[in-house]
Amino acid sequence: MTSTDSRSDGAAGAAPASDVAAGAAPAPNPHATAEQVEAARHDTKLAQVLYHDWEAETYDEKWSISYDKRCVDYARDLFDVTVPYEEQHKLPYDRALELGCGSGFFLLNLMQAGVARRGSVTDLSPGMVKVAVRNGENLGLEVDGRVADAEGIPYDDDTFDLVVGHAVLHHIPDVELSLREVVRVLKPGGRFVFAGEPTNAGENYARPLSTLTWKAVTNVTRLPGLSGWRRPQTELDESSRAAALEAVVDLHTFSPGDLERMARNAGAVEVLTATTEFTAAMLGWPLRTLEAAVPPGRLGWGYAKFAFNSWITLSWIDENLWSRVVPKSWYYNVMITGVKPTAD
Repeated sequence: MTSTDSRSDGAAGAAPASDVAAGAAPAPNPHATAEQVEAARHDTKLAQVLYHDWEAETYDEKWSISYDKRCVDYARDLFDVTVPYEEQHKLPYDRALELGCGSGFFLLNLMQAGVARRGSVTDLSPGMVKVAVRNGENLGLEVDGRVADAEGIPYDDDTFDLVVGHAVLHHIPDVELSLREVVRVLKPGGRFVFAGEPTNAGENYARPLSTLTWKAVTNVTRLPGLSGWRRPQTELDESSRAAALEAVVDLHTFSPGDLERMARNAGAVEVLTATTEFTAAMLGWPLRTLEAAVPPGRLGWGYAKFAFNSWITLSWIDENLWSRVVPKSWYYNVMITGVKPTAD
């Protein structure tokens, strides 16, 4: 949204299989205290809840997520890059699940793109499930939500035709166990698609660029005459607490080979990986960090247009030029797909 993006899973403090629509889900906690943050340093799943509850109501704004043509096309492109071409002519799937749904970015936009008819969303964060279900309702989509652990998905065997996730696997303590659960809840012949996972190499350039940008912007905006470009200190302090949690919730990076091996060990067949964003990530992370460091709306429409068009241009160059000479594992995002075996 999760990531992932998109959006961690796990179930610390959450009632298993809580149905949000029934009002039984735990209440979101959008403002973690310093004491809670400290406790979360020693409890990964608690950190997942606190961090993603903190982000839930502003997550779409933070990551420029929308549910219009821009993000519908983006989500569908990720699906099409990952899934074999011949499979794309069998759409739509009847029932799909998004694991670690975050605000619902991946599944809701895939449903709008004609990939699935009905959807279910799960996340460890009550706040994220609440937002994802609300987004689905606002779009007129048939979606239900549960607060749930990705290492113990609260659905019966052979329930779904498709399971998807975006930026979620790197938040899960036992990725292979979660993939076993994914295979279990898929119907025979059903497919999973996970996108937006950070690679080992990509994390080495993306996170340092983001950290450097944050330090530069928050220091420069202390200068006389630039105070209008600085967020209130209380907001910056809260962002710093969230950043401390982010270091706890981001558990893994992957090579494409890592994910392929874990998926096969989990029982999947027809396993494939693809990667996206090389120079686009080198630009995208500093730009997103800049947006988070200044007051909302301060950068204006001109900046937003420049940022988006620049990212689109670099993504095209990455796909059509750099992919010919740069190793697959150097790209920032890795996607994986696989299928549940059918009975002989």
